[in-house]
Amino acid sequence: MRQPFVMKQLSFLSIVLLLLAACGQEEPATPAVEEQPAVEVEAVETVSDEVTADEVVEEVLEVVEESAAEPEAGEQAILLARADTKPAQQEWKFTEGEHFVRLVPTQPTLGGADKVEVAVFFYYQCPHCFTFDPIIKGWTEDKPANVRFVQIPAMFNQVLVLHGRMFYTNEVLARNGVIKDGEAFNTAVYQEIHRRNNRLLSEAAIQKLFERFGVSADDFDATWNSFEVDQKMRVAADLARRYSIASTPTIVVNGKYRTSGAEAGTYGKLLELIDELVARESIR
Repeated sequence: MRQPFVMKQLSFLSIVLLLLAACGQEEPATPAVEEQPAVEVEAVETVSDEVTADEVVEEVLEVVEESAAEPEAGEQAILLARADTKPAQQEWKFTEGEHFVRLVPTQPTLGGADKVEVAVFFYYQCPHCFTFDPIIKGWTEDKPANVRFVQIPAMFNQVLVLHGRMFYTNEVLARNGVIKDGEAFNTAVYQEIHRRNNRLLSEAAIQKLFERFGVSADDFDATWNSFEVDQKMRVAADLARRYSIASTPTIVVNGKYRTSGAEAGTYGKLLELIDELVARESIR
């Protein structure tokens, strides 16, 4: 009677051993995964033994956001320094449309773009030009270093065309050293017209004035009829058209701003306005 019981015990023991052997077998090998480069992760301090993946992500995001929102002291100093160097808004005394006109588009100038050009349109018979000439010449003595001053004769009629040729003949002769002081010649022209009532209405009358400054008849004729003088007159007429010159004296700054004593109010204010327009162009 005891044999079946023993057999049952042996069978149960065999089953248990088989189960233990199955549990001890190695798991099937998984396919090899390409090894990724190690990434250094900054240690995160935990407050418990169990931290979920979501909690770690949230904590890292909080660190990144805080870093982006609050720059370090050195970065903050750089930002403040940059803010301090921003130029203040310039306030101007004179107003476009009231004290000066802006030429659109900007027009060419006599000289290059290396300097701010201040051009005055004039003619010798103009009484206002006679008054303004020493004023603007005084301004040129202390003009900014980046300013180029030029005079351009207005040629509204045939007499002024004749006087325009006289102006450029003097300019070329002075540049070539034939006339020692070209500015003295210009002053003499004003004096002849406005003080001596010599209107200089002919080429012969003009030549006599050049003779007083030591210019021979040959030098006068060669320069008066030269291609260079002709070209200067063509450029002057073209600029007067481009700038819409209708009266004198008229100031044009850098081919962009046109003004006059009538718009400024007085010649004193006109000089201030010229300074301001030069400053506008100088900070471009």
